Amino acid sequence: MASNRLAPEAPFVSDRHGIETFGYGSRRADEGPWEEWNPTAESIRPTRGRHRVAKQRGGGLARSSTVLGVGVIAAVGAGGMASANTNKPPVSISVPDLPSVGSLFEETPEAPAGSPTALSSVGVSTADTAQGTVDAGEVLRNRIMEQAEQQQAQVEARALAQAEAAAAKKAQEAEEKARKEAAAKAAAEKKKAEEEAARKAEEARLAELAKQYTLPTSSYTITSSFGQAGSMWSSGYHTGADFAAPTGTLIKAVHSGTITEAGWAGSYGYRTILTLDDGTELWFCHQSSINVSVGQKVNTGDVIGRVGATGNVTGPHLHLEVHPNGQADGIDPIAWLRSKGLNP
Repeated sequence: MASNRLAPEAPFVSDRHGIETFGYGSRRADEGPWEEWNPTAESIRPTRGRHRVAKQRGGGLARSSTVLGVGVIAAVGAGGMASANTNKPPVSISVPDLPSVGSLFEETPEAPAGSPTALSSVGVSTADTAQGTVDAGEVLRNRIMEQAEQQQAQVEARALAQAEAAAAKKAQEAEEKARKEAAAKAAAEKKKAEEEAARKAEEARLAELAKQYTLPTSSYTITSSFGQAGSMWSSGYHTGADFAAPTGTLIKAVHSGTITEAGWAGSYGYRTILTLDDGTELWFCHQSSINVSVGQKVNTGDVIGRVGATGNVTGPHLHLEVHPNGQADGIDPIAWLRSKGLNP
């Protein structure tokens, strides 16, 4: 290390106490007296503050901005202490080549953690600082990117969860709809099957009844229906059904029963009344002849008379009336015949 230029020696002057001091001119009142100071390890311990001299690293001079402290220590080692005088011109101080200034601080303890030592005192260069700034910026950038990725992942996870929930709800609704449709279809099929079974049962019943019931005549034409209004009938409407057929056409018992009347009945002409086991009366009117007598038992299909044109008529036909339980007012004979499985 290069040495500073040597300063000229200052003359020593004895004061009134016999203590020699160095300086120029006579002693000033503000320059003494001074006591001799011998530096020790304790007295040269660096103070905590911004002017502390850090311990030298690697055997060279400690990198510090406090050069004045090193100069003062060197001056003391030369054998005295300089007095400061702001009114005098500055005196240059020679700093000899010191191979290891750090040896003076062998016993100086390391700076405690968290001390206010500047970065320049711990060997951090401008390039290191720039690199540290770049590294810190990169770390901050990476951290921000990581947080952004985490937030994006959370958003995507929430969106995925919502999509899965919507899909599950949609699937559940579709399943519920399919279940309801299947139940409705099964109910409809069941109802259809029940209706079909009922229809077949009714057909079977009517077929069985058809074996027990028969139409009153054959080769006929329905010329007047039940309830038809007209002046030809004393009641003002037609009380039965007319089966027009040639005179002499056979009239048969519709069902088994007992003959309760057989003879002339005024406007009805020759009439035969067949009373069934349930009390229903069947009136066969306008006959040309009667083949049965009162009290006679007849079976389904037995001949009881022949078609004629007796009574209040306009031509040969069979006038049929149906009186449930023998009541005075009759019902529609065509509907009654159909209820027994017949198709007039």
